[in-house]
Amino acid sequence: MRTFIGIDLGSTTTKAVLLDENQDVVGRGITNSRSNYGTAARVASEEARIDGRFTLFRRALSSGGAEGERVQEFLGALERNFRLVQFLEQLNDLEETCIGQLQTARFAKVAEKMGEALNEVFRRLKAEAPELYAPGANRKSDFFRDIAGSRFHVHAEAVAREANVPHDILLNAYDKSIIEVENRPPAGDMSDKFRRAMARVLEIDPHLIDGSNNVPGTIEDTLGIELEETYLVGTGYGRVTLPFSKEHIRSEILCHGLGAHMMYPKTRTVLDIGGQDTKGIQIDTAGIVENFQMNDRCAAGCGRYLGYIADEMNMGLHELGPLAMKSNRPARINSTCTVFAGAELRDRLSLGEKREDILAGLHRAIILRAISIISRSGGVTDEFTFTGGVAKNDAAVRELRKLIKENYGEVTININPDSIYTGALGAAEFARRAVGS
Repeated sequence: MRTFIGIDLGSTTTKAVLLDENQDVVGRGITNSRSNYGTAARVASEEARIDGRFTLFRRALSSGGAEGERVQEFLGALERNFRLVQFLEQLNDLEETCIGQLQTARFAKVAEKMGEALNEVFRRLKAEAPELYAPGANRKSDFFRDIAGSRFHVHAEAVAREANVPHDILLNAYDKSIIEVENRPPAGDMSDKFRRAMARVLEIDPHLIDGSNNVPGTIEDTLGIELEETYLVGTGYGRVTLPFSKEHIRSEILCHGLGAHMMYPKTRTVLDIGGQDTKGIQIDTAGIVENFQMNDRCAAGCGRYLGYIADEMNMGLHELGPLAMKSNRPARINSTCTVFAGAELRDRLSLGEKREDILAGLHRAIILRAISIISRSGGVTDEFTFTGGVAKNDAAVRELRKLIKENYGEVTININPDSIYTGALGAAEFARRAVGS
């Protein structure tokens, strides 16, 4: 099966999209961009292929006569167990790397006690792992580093206290090791992981298998379908760091414009707010860019700005939007400069202003800046599409709807749950077109 891969190397996350010859999205993948874009590109591509396998499973099981609800229930169990298998493999890699740190001079005097403590930490991590991937489990992140890091810190603190080992030394071993592990794509054969996941499903949830439809056989046959990487195109903030020839690279502007057109063919104006920049793009009826504007080098109004605010308020980035949504009286923010925002934020908090009002004001200031960029690109014409990571922030979306209505009247505004993949989708379509499909 021929596939076409688009990779969007963002400053925060790297996304990949897998298209087939019919322009259908087969799979999507996302990972942390890390400091190594080469690894991020490989991991995101692998994640897209994994997602692609589930698409093929779904098609095969549905065409084989399996009931839709049963198919979804089974595939949900298969995915949870696949992720568990994948997590445990990376956890073993992390444990071996941490133990390897004990051979260095820094840990020489405490190596024996450290080894025992690390063994206990990882024993507890592995014991609780199935709960992290149980039905209904609430994980704040699906990235290995985030999950392993948060749980390692919890167990390391308890084990250090019980074993009378310095807590900071355990954390130091982890910090040195996680960077190595994160910059290694998950090892092992993907098909083998699916088979082990299937075995777990058969053992734990045998009722999910409808014997009359030969589900295990269908899965095995589908694993035999090769996902051929026919052509690849890279885009995004980190595209210049990859060893791609110029034929395999497209600008973010072109990819976001084409990707938005593929999602919503009537789109004429696109706003993309990413980690490092904001783009206002005007496209024609074919998704070709006619005009665009970007913010200057300042990071104000971008995802990194929100990340800075989250750090200042000791909150998670995902918590900003929900808290801002509680405000009925947004504060008037004087500056969206990242340098000065922290000082203004602290001043307002010290004066007793509510956190939700300050955050609501910050979100409005960000979108005001974006509206200015859109205006310079040509304004909002006809249908409008909002893309990028900030499009998943409800407070930003609320302010955008208000300001678009205030400035341009009633306009159709598209916000796709998968909008973060817009650039990768456009890149994948460029890849498909490159071979004349």
